[in-house]
Amino acid sequence: MNETAANMKDIQIDIANLYREEQFTDLKVGTLQKLVPVTPDGEDDPSRDPMFIGQAQLMSQMGPIPISAPIKATTLSAACAEFPEALEKAMEKLAEEAQRRQIEEASRIVVPGQGPAQGGITLK
Repeated sequence: MNETAANMKDIQIDIANLYREEQFTDLKVGTLQKLVPVTPDGEDDPSRDPMFIGQAQLMSQMGPIPISAPIKATTLSAACAEFPEALEKAMEKLAEEAQRRQIEEASRIVVPGQGPAQGGITLK
């Protein structure tokens, strides 16, 4: 038996942390995913709060970019109200990450005639 197969036997579902997924959409702007805590028997677990995740797509020159963000809410109506702010924060974080990567890419030192296209080395 190889190492990967042996490691697969160690994978177990955490039965103390189970959730049922529900999705809500307006078919226009985005989707709200509600994660409802459940017991190992599949019954609702009132000792834990549900979690919400907002999801949308940002259109870019390269096509749609999926965006998701956790929403701090305990009800669907509260999650709907928090949706715009949560997704805006996620978009800002995505833009900051893209800008950081652009700066890193621009700061690389490329040796003439030895760039990636010629099979050479790019130095940092």
